[in-house]
Amino acid sequence: MQMEVGADPSEVGRARRWARSRLAGSGIGLDEPLAETLILLISELVTNAVVHTGCPAVLRMLFPGTGAAAGVMAAGAAGTVRVEVADISARPPSRRCAQGDDTGGRGLELVDGLADRWGWHREGVGKRIWCEVDRGDSLWTGAFESQHAATNRA
Repeated sequence: MQMEVGADPSEVGRARRWARSRLAGSGIGLDEPLAETLILLISELVTNAVVHTGCPAVLRMLFPGTGAAAGVMAAGAAGTVRVEVADISARPPSRRCAQGDDTGGRGLELVDGLADRWGWHREGVGKRIWCEVDRGDSLWTGAFESQHAATNRA
């Protein structure tokens, strides 16, 4: 499954809506923590592509056991979802060091913290950045349980 993304920051919202519609048909419930993690990762990768390169991009989501996805993820976990964003800019992704109240510069830090694996490689004149999330290993599962339980005690 892939979507062409224009070189406009407003396309990030369209990419999120597209991804939600694909998740709904993949067996991943929109209320699952994995779904929200994937939407956040997609938002960050697409934002980086359109804002930092000024180029159009292609977003792909690959689910376990679906055609090309099975071959791409043969080495990964059985429940791995892969997200890829390809663009035509030769400029490699680079981490920025956001300070205190900065409103940007944390995208790749989020990707690094949320994805089980991520990376990038040159492709033709551009590049492809990718990340993978293993279903069932979401960082968000149970993240707020103890706080929730503590605030509901009588």
